[in-house]
Amino acid sequence: MVELRGSHGQARDHLLTGLFGTYELHTLDVYRRHGGYETLARALRELEPEQIQAEVKASGLRGRGGAGFPTGTKWSFIPKDIPGPRYVVVNFDEAEPGTSKDRYLVENSPHLLLEGIGIACRAIGSHQAWIYIRGEYDGPYGMLRAAIAELRQAGILGDRPFDCEYALDIQLYRGHGAYICGEETALLESLEGKRAQPRSRPPFPAVKGAWGRPTLINNVETLATLPWILRHGGEAYAQFGTEKSKGTRMLSVSGNVQKPGVYEVELGTSFRTVIMELAGGPPEGREVKVFWPGGSSAPVLTGSMLDTSTDLDELARIGSMGGSGGVIVMDDSHCIVKAASRLLQFYAHESCGKCTPCRVGSNWAVRTFDRIQAGRASAVDMQILDRIQASLQGGRCLCGLGDSAGWVIDSTVKHFRVEYEAHCLRRLCPTGECEFARVEATAVA
Repeated sequence: MVELRGSHGQARDHLLTGLFGTYELHTLDVYRRHGGYETLARALRELEPEQIQAEVKASGLRGRGGAGFPTGTKWSFIPKDIPGPRYVVVNFDEAEPGTSKDRYLVENSPHLLLEGIGIACRAIGSHQAWIYIRGEYDGPYGMLRAAIAELRQAGILGDRPFDCEYALDIQLYRGHGAYICGEETALLESLEGKRAQPRSRPPFPAVKGAWGRPTLINNVETLATLPWILRHGGEAYAQFGTEKSKGTRMLSVSGNVQKPGVYEVELGTSFRTVIMELAGGPPEGREVKVFWPGGSSAPVLTGSMLDTSTDLDELARIGSMGGSGGVIVMDDSHCIVKAASRLLQFYAHESCGKCTPCRVGSNWAVRTFDRIQAGRASAVDMQILDRIQASLQGGRCLCGLGDSAGWVIDSTVKHFRVEYEAHCLRRLCPTGECEFARVEATAVA
């Protein structure tokens, strides 16, 4: 386990991963031996929902699934005056390319997530939660299923957890394997047994979510942070991070690095520390050409921008985002045009087809990139790419998939226009990775 680094390089305690590596931490007995479920018991016995929400607001915790919206504020949107059930839904779809932090959390400590879910249920007055888990996650699914069974046997899930008059239950639901299910309203459609497509909003899920009931949707890492906050207090959590981006977060670092893995860092830590120190930097003799700071959906940053902070607002200020925490690194041996082409093929394939700009625009992008990589492009194709990215962005679709595809084009052209022009105007791939360049090289040889 790598030491957590603070935003100024100092060593700090791990908030989420401190116990990771403990023998059989995934079992209820071992988790409780280290203080597990004490905070849930306190939440049910001693605290009112408003007190829990106040601690989360004081912590400054922001969602760790993509948008980075303040968690306590999101909870406050759940109406208090609507009778009937309300639900907690956990987004464990994690289909964003380059992201695996939630899987790492659950595989090391499934009960950490389950305790956080129980706390969230109490905070909004819910008695029922669903974990929507990516269908391909066989290992985490089995671990969560076993952990939930342990809780039912121990009476922590059921009619009277910790002898309190507050019924609590958690159910598992395996996803349908579609990337679109990471979008919260498409996830709800899938959970209800329908085709996964995003809903029009308003109404928002907080008012009309699963089965038409008020619903709180949170990411795995967000919920797994709650036991620490409730144990130590919101103000203690707010001591970590920056002025507006509090606490720590998990980053999945992959691609051209020597030590790929999942790292917990204090928000405000630079990407230079994350990529060059924690992940070991690119292979010997190579330099970082480009990196995606928050999964493939995040606009790219160049190697000259490694000193950028992981602060969520700093990333937004320079035109990118923290996203899902998936840091993808590409060194200078690779072609940015080819990388963009592969990502656009993914987005075109995963488009649900509901919105015309996304359905049509992403396929136009794929066809244009096919021409570029085949050595059949011209100056017109540069103009086409500009038009496509503009039509995909700007909230023209019901979810962010269209914007994500547009950002792939917009950010890579912005930072590497010379490389694009080499492909389109001179029909030359500077790295030799594209198919036409390899064919020409073979012919010359």
